[in-house]
Amino acid sequence: MRKLLQKWMPDHETIRKYRWLQPFAHLLQHHNLWHLHRRSVAGGVAIGLFCGLIPGPLQMLSAALMAVLLRVNLPVALFTTLYTNPFTILPLYVLAYELGSRVSGVHHTAVLTLPELHWNNWWSELWQWLAHLGKPILLGLPLLAVILAVAGYIVVRVLWRVAVILRWRARKRPKIS
Repeated sequence: MRKLLQKWMPDHETIRKYRWLQPFAHLLQHHNLWHLHRRSVAGGVAIGLFCGLIPGPLQMLSAALMAVLLRVNLPVALFTTLYTNPFTILPLYVLAYELGSRVSGVHHTAVLTLPELHWNNWWSELWQWLAHLGKPILLGLPLLAVILAVAGYIVVRVLWRVAVILRWRARKRPKIS
């Protein structure tokens, strides 16, 4: 898996060649941003899961900024934000609302029905609907983002460790001729 991922990962020289990345080239040279090791990948997954719940088109931008600041794997962080898509975003927001309503004690069942969206003003209608969700969604989204990030970090670290142990054991086994 690691070799497959490394085949698609850009190297430092490729990053330097991109004209539009020139102003940021010095920030993108840290080895943790591009190398695949357990801490960097686990951190990238955690950041991607956290930033994936940020509303609007800011998911990848915020994941990139956080990955550079925290020096974790940048492509993994960007790719992991894709878990939120048109098919998963509504169930995730319902889950966040339910989580927020349990924490805050506020519960409005009528608000969970999706508004009728029209092409000319869908963004404003969606924004008004989210505003009606209020306190539960404002508490639930960050709480769900933190829970997903911590769970993703732990799962990647555990799975990485299990894979390493299995490879060690496979190397120690006597080879049958």
